[in-house]
Amino acid sequence: MERSRPTEETKTALAGDRVVSETHALPSGATATGPTLCIDGYNIAMTRGTGIATYGRNLLSTVRSMGFETQVLYGPPRKRSKRPLLNETALVDAERPRKNRRIARYIQTLTSRNGVPAWPVTPSGEVFWPTRAGGRPDASSFWAAHDLFYRANRSFSAYRKETPVDFDAGARKPDLMHWTATVPLHARGVPNVYTIHDLIPLRLPHTTLDDKPAYFALCRALARRADHIAVVSETTRQDVIRILGVSEDRVTNTYQAVHLPTSLTGRSQADVTRELEGIFDLGWKDYFLHFGAIEPKKNLGRVVEAYLASGSLTPLVVVGGRAWLDEPETALMNQVIADKGPSAERIRRYEYLPFSMLISLIRGAKATLFPSLYEGFGLPVLESMALGTAVLTSTGGSLPEVAGDAAISVDPYDVGALTRGLQALDADDALREDLERRGLVQAARFSVDAYKGRLAELYARVGVS
Repeated sequence: MERSRPTEETKTALAGDRVVSETHALPSGATATGPTLCIDGYNIAMTRGTGIATYGRNLLSTVRSMGFETQVLYGPPRKRSKRPLLNETALVDAERPRKNRRIARYIQTLTSRNGVPAWPVTPSGEVFWPTRAGGRPDASSFWAAHDLFYRANRSFSAYRKETPVDFDAGARKPDLMHWTATVPLHARGVPNVYTIHDLIPLRLPHTTLDDKPAYFALCRALARRADHIAVVSETTRQDVIRILGVSEDRVTNTYQAVHLPTSLTGRSQADVTRELEGIFDLGWKDYFLHFGAIEPKKNLGRVVEAYLASGSLTPLVVVGGRAWLDEPETALMNQVIADKGPSAERIRRYEYLPFSMLISLIRGAKATLFPSLYEGFGLPVLESMALGTAVLTSTGGSLPEVAGDAAISVDPYDVGALTRGLQALDADDALREDLERRGLVQAARFSVDAYKGRLAELYARVGVS
């Protein structure tokens, strides 16, 4: 169950979730009149963004623009208060979770499979939500259930039983519960849709710290219980059908869409250039960029090896927080930086950056280097192409689906191929410009309108439209 632990997921590369574009929200003052959709806030509540948190926020923004009412279910460590304001502050409080005594924790774990009550939380307008974590989600209201995710994970680990959630009858219940991660939960009395982003713990077990039997049991349990399963690529769809034994008609591929704020994408090149020079001492299209959580599947170790072997004097910028099993991936880079030799100045590493700065870094990069071993989707590739930046990626997992013919794609295990691709991007302006043009066309295939259509088809399959 390691993959469900917040202590691992919070160690990501970005300073917060990729913020959804304001152009996708309802007009000011408008209210949705359609069905109500609730998603889990398991990843959204984390202090630093995750890819799944980004997915959840973008999902909310998209379905809200489709006319849905939107809600988020949180699992704060604080119990319900008689004061509504305190119930809201519990959703974003910086306090550390309280440790239950052993007997209380045992009773909580034992009884979770009987159901956990969720109470409504209405935004008051008095609480400032942390902008660095993405701000308040695009939802009209919230639900809270005491220690929901913590106790559900403990209960499943102990008893292999999912935890039911019972929504308070005194508030408007969701018409549909869409779980954005593989969590051992289900909502009673409403359809349950689960998004499975990938099955990497089973396909690349050496790249994660998950308890593989527990993870497999959880995926099988959710596959049996789900009214429908959503995936974000055809690669993952086939993995779910084949490995989990799910029939084809119960799995829908929605892909993802690019959600980038116009306040950032609309900035002039001159403004971005000044920012890059002033903050990072970097020039426009004068560095390579690798961003993402530092974990084995991201392949950073081979990226650094290929970069050093290329002999390129173009700086390599690495933006990424430590995740799990990161030491082999960073060993060469850290040694080069520690030696303070000539190569040390070629590599810049940043563990945590505001989202606006990351967007500027992507826009100004000569190329994004993202040759992952395997991805369920690969949002950094799509974002880079949408921002007009050339991409070097891999043939692993779903990345060929996302990149199409608009990127240099190589075997992620072949350092020589990575080196040659990097050298080509470094030396050939015409090649980069061609990839930038094709990337914009490829990114347009993952439009918000196309995403809306696929979501509408998904929800219609469970009777919600």
